Amino acid sequence: MYFRRLLAGLVFSATSIAVSARLHDGRLHANMILPAGVPLVDIPDANAPVTSRNGTVLPPYNTTYFFDQLIDHNNPSLGTFKQRFWHTYEFYEAAGPIVLFTPGEVNANGYSGYLTNRTVNGMIAQQQNGSTIVLEHRFYGLSNPYPNLNVSSLKLHTIQQAIDDLVYFAQTVNLPMPGGDSVTPDKAPWVLVGGSYSGALTSWTMVNKPNVFAAGYASSAVVEAILDFWQYFEPVRLNMPKNCSADVEAVISFVDKTFSGKNAAAILTLKENWGLGAVTHLDDVAGALRNNLWDWQSLQPTSGPGATFFDFCDALEVKNGQIAPASGFGLEHALQAWGSFWKNGYLSDLCGSQDAETCLGTYNTSQSFWTDTTVDNSNRSWMWIVCNEVGYLQEGAPVTSPTLVTRLVQPAYDLRQCQQMFSAAFPVPPVPNTARTNAVYRGWDVRIDNLFFANGQSDPWRYATVSSNDVKVPSTAEQPIHVGDGFHCSDLSAASGAIDPTIAAVQQAALASMKTWLKAWKPKSTGGHTTSPRSLPQPFQSGPSSAVKPINAWFKAFGTI
Repeated sequence: MYFRRLLAGLVFSATSIAVSARLHDGRLHANMILPAGVPLVDIPDANAPVTSRNGTVLPPYNTTYFFDQLIDHNNPSLGTFKQRFWHTYEFYEAAGPIVLFTPGEVNANGYSGYLTNRTVNGMIAQQQNGSTIVLEHRFYGLSNPYPNLNVSSLKLHTIQQAIDDLVYFAQTVNLPMPGGDSVTPDKAPWVLVGGSYSGALTSWTMVNKPNVFAAGYASSAVVEAILDFWQYFEPVRLNMPKNCSADVEAVISFVDKTFSGKNAAAILTLKENWGLGAVTHLDDVAGALRNNLWDWQSLQPTSGPGATFFDFCDALEVKNGQIAPASGFGLEHALQAWGSFWKNGYLSDLCGSQDAETCLGTYNTSQSFWTDTTVDNSNRSWMWIVCNEVGYLQEGAPVTSPTLVTRLVQPAYDLRQCQQMFSAAFPVPPVPNTARTNAVYRGWDVRIDNLFFANGQSDPWRYATVSSNDVKVPSTAEQPIHVGDGFHCSDLSAASGAIDPTIAAVQQAALASMKTWLKAWKPKSTGGHTTSPRSLPQPFQSGPSSAVKPINAWFKAFGTI
């Protein structure tokens, strides 16, 4: 009954807009910027009971609990909504820490692997005798203050409200375990863990709400909000095979030159090279080729030779059994090979049953994905944060730097999509207020005790982290910064550490820091948040489940938030 009552609040009338078809990676269309994200960590049987250290049989990892979260922390009189979380006390012993994690901008169902020692979360809990929690972020999955994602509802979807959620949860929740009403942050140490956006949220929370969390672990944390984030592709360019990068650069240069010209026949021939002859706008065609570089983000040390990005480079750089030299095979072969790769499977894998214009076109505002406000639409929720607070627009490099992606796609391209998706908020394309985000939450200037940063040398998001080549953030004993040879959030996975000794070294350094910091933690004798006793949350058992790029003149006329 409890769960059915929750769902009743999320059901729409028959007149509601139908959910748009989404791509296999969750995006609404294939020319929308790729979100940051935390990789899934599989566990053999999330439905099986869990046995604690002392032999107690605990609920399965995928048991879903609900917390009464404030709708608006600035106006508690608006009441609460049901925020989902997952929890286990498999390793818990009295006085141990509570390890809190949110996967961030995604439906959190399926992330119960982060309760286990297959992740750094569980490794911390196992070492320190702690319990683990996965908390679903507001406006993702089924944790929604209101049963829609329209603009009036999304006004409560901000970084600050998310920070306040984490703090209110820690200070108020009665965890479903013995003594679960006596482990608030004034009585027990809490460790906040996150990766990617939620890694940044870990840093931002500890800056904004100091002295709540005893320690933090931030993996691939994109702490610096960056409007024109062309540097996203720099770690890809610098770490991918040199022959592949050389040929990609050559093809993209040719695309930009051709599409900027007036030879209609040459333009059509080039569009048809990728099977995109029916796509109307040239920036949509050129921008579509970003997808092959975005595939880098899905790589991990555990990725096999059949990963899509590797297949792409093999298609360009292996000819008649021979591998291209570092300079590549050159434009003629690379152009033909890249087109064949698309037409022989990649385009259909990317777009599914959608035609190319529907999948890749961004100008037709009658398409339902612009106006679909149904819940559990993580891409829409993430775009709201992108368009308002963080930017991270993944564009072509300035002319002073090599580029793997077209320079025909500039901030105006993505900010137009913001206006089309949230027309009630933006009568003109907005300018995300990245300066405010960095000023309030300190961005690269973060200096907080007991905050561990872990980054990957090959992470495409690295230039937004404290390990960016554009800044020199010092690593200290109080705020360590460790970099392994991994990709995006690789250090969150124990499996990555088992394969790559540099990632294992990052994880061991983190465990050593946690041991030191938590040993020094003391309960607060006064202050802290206290609440009256609350009933235990009711579970629901789920089923398997570098150079600065100048702002162009056209940019100055855009609206502001």
